[in-house]
Amino acid sequence: MSTAPRWRRAQALLTLLALVALPGWLGAARADSVDRLREFASRVQSGRASFTQTVTSVDGKKKRTSSGEFEFVRPNRFRFVYAKPFEQQIVGDGRKVWLYDVDLNQVTVRPMAQALRGTPAALLAGTALEHDFLLQAQPAADGLAWVLATPRAKDGPIQSLRVGFDGAALAALEIVDAFGQRSLLRFSGFEPNVRLPDELFRFTPPKGVDVIEQ
Repeated sequence: MSTAPRWRRAQALLTLLALVALPGWLGAARADSVDRLREFASRVQSGRASFTQTVTSVDGKKKRTSSGEFEFVRPNRFRFVYAKPFEQQIVGDGRKVWLYDVDLNQVTVRPMAQALRGTPAALLAGTALEHDFLLQAQPAADGLAWVLATPRAKDGPIQSLRVGFDGAALAALEIVDAFGQRSLLRFSGFEPNVRLPDELFRFTPPKGVDVIEQ
């Protein structure tokens, strides 16, 4: 797989960083899904969870499934580790985003602002949620309550995204990118506002790998 599709897959996860949280501790049980999403953006400062990601081609005929774990600390620090089907790490250290493809023996580096530009993950830098997105509560489907978030900017990498809740818990994130490709992320074992060591968000390229600055 080339680095471009892998960056697009990473972009779906950067989207997750902007929105992910666990609202089970919220006091207002009757709050609708839009209210819960607002709480995500404002209250959760760190977290970790496991995820599965299914990417479906535009024609709906091809699917790729991957899985792994992630951690994040606001602002601008995060770490994704893919375990299957191939090993990959994506680390944001506050200044740069490092993408390490183990099978390619290659590290690609981008400035943080460039990697996050035009994605919901810009919220990690303090952008207001509703400054970037129009939020609409959607009818329940597949046992989940959904929020549709439509980017206000028309030339970004995301066409739309939907956030799904199972009761008070975040359950899914569905993203349609600018190419019409659909990514569905499902979460398990999310822990909000956990203490995470700084070392998790530091990346040193292994000896012998190719390092590409973009």
